[in-house]
Amino acid sequence: MNPTHAATVDMFGSAGPMATPSAPTAATTIATRWPDGRQMLRLLAINLLVWGVLSALGAASSYSATLRTGVGNSYATDFFAWWRCTMAQVLLCCLLHALFTRWPALLARPRRIALVFAATLLIFFPLDVMYETTYNVLLAGRALHLERMLKALASIHKFNWFVDVALTCGSIGAQIALSIWRQGKADQQALGQAETDNLRLKLELEQQRMLALRGQLEPHFMFNALNAISALVRSDDKKVALAGINRLSALLRYALTAADRDWVSVDEELAFVRDYLALQQLRYGTRLRVNIEGVDARIGAIACPPLLLQPLVENALRHDLDCHTEASDIRLRFHTEERQLAVSICNPLAAAHGSNPGLGLGLRHTEASLQLAFGPLATLRTSVDAGRFRVELRLPLALPA
Repeated sequence: MNPTHAATVDMFGSAGPMATPSAPTAATTIATRWPDGRQMLRLLAINLLVWGVLSALGAASSYSATLRTGVGNSYATDFFAWWRCTMAQVLLCCLLHALFTRWPALLARPRRIALVFAATLLIFFPLDVMYETTYNVLLAGRALHLERMLKALASIHKFNWFVDVALTCGSIGAQIALSIWRQGKADQQALGQAETDNLRLKLELEQQRMLALRGQLEPHFMFNALNAISALVRSDDKKVALAGINRLSALLRYALTAADRDWVSVDEELAFVRDYLALQQLRYGTRLRVNIEGVDARIGAIACPPLLLQPLVENALRHDLDCHTEASDIRLRFHTEERQLAVSICNPLAAAHGSNPGLGLGLRHTEASLQLAFGPLATLRTSVDAGRFRVELRLPLALPA
C-alpha cells in the first residue's frame, strides 16, 4: 500500500469550533464536549470521500504498472485493496478528532503533543498491522492461528512497513496540526466576539452617561430660564413677560428634541443660544450686549454635541450681569485651525462687585460632554486675560470614527 502523506488532509472535515488549548481566559469560554452524531457522520463522510479519492489515485498508479508489465490485478481489484487498507486510517482520524474536540487540553503544551503523538502511534500502528494481516489471511481462505499470523507478519515487505509507519505518522501529525489550527481559529473568533461585546457594552455605558448628563443639564437650564421669566413677571410688564414665555417655549422644545440626538450642527446650537440670549435680553435690556464672530456656512455645518454652548453663555451671565447693575457684553468667536474648531466665549470679570458662585455645573457639564463625544480629541480651557474671563473649546472638525 502506497498512500502518500497527502492523504492526511481528510481531517479538515471539522465538526465545528473547538475550545482553546491554552488556559481558560475571559475571551475563550467555548464549551468542550463530544461531537454529536450529525457532526461525526459529516466527518466520516468527508474522510471516506477523501480517502476514496486517494485510493483511486493509488490504484491508478498500480494499474498503470500492470498495463506496462502485463502482470497484475484489474483496476477494480487494486482500488478495493487500497480502499480497504485506508479504513483503519479513517477510523483513526475520526477518533482523534473526537478526542481533541472533547479534551483540547491534550494539545495545550508541546510535551503533551509529543506524548499524544507517541502514544497514538504505539497503540494504533500494531492494531493497523494486525488488521491488515488478519484480513490477508482470511482473504486467502486460511484459518487463523498464531504460527500463520507470525509468518504473514514476517512476509511483509520492508517498504510496506515504511509506508504504513509514514502514513500513520502523517495522519496523526496532520490531525494534531489541524486541531490546533481549529482551536486557534476558535480562540481568535472568541476573542473578537469578546472585544465586540466589550465595545458594545462600553458604547451603551457611554450613551447612558450622556443621557444622565443631559438629564442633569436640562433641569438646570429650565430652572434658570424659569427664573428669568419669573423676573419678567415681577416687573409687571405683561407684554414682555408673554414674549418671554413664548421664547421659553421654543427653548424647551429644542432642549427636549436635542436630548434624543447625539449630534447637532453648530448652526442649530447657535440658533438655540440666540433664542436663549433673546429671552435674557428681555430681562437685562440694554445691559446685555452680545457679539458673535466668525460663523460661516462651513463652520455652521460642523457637528457637535447638543446643548454644548448654552451652559457656557449661561455661566457668563451668572458670573457677570447677575453680580452688578452695569452694562456688560458677551463675545463668542469661532474659527478653524489645524483640523479643529476653536470656540471662544468671554465676558468681563465682575470681581469688584462680588461673584455669584452658582452650582458650577456649566463648565463641568460642557467638559464632560466633550470628553464623552470626542475623548482626548477635544479640550476645554479657561483663562483670565485683560480683565475678561475666557473659555476656549477645541473639537475636531470631523466626527470620531
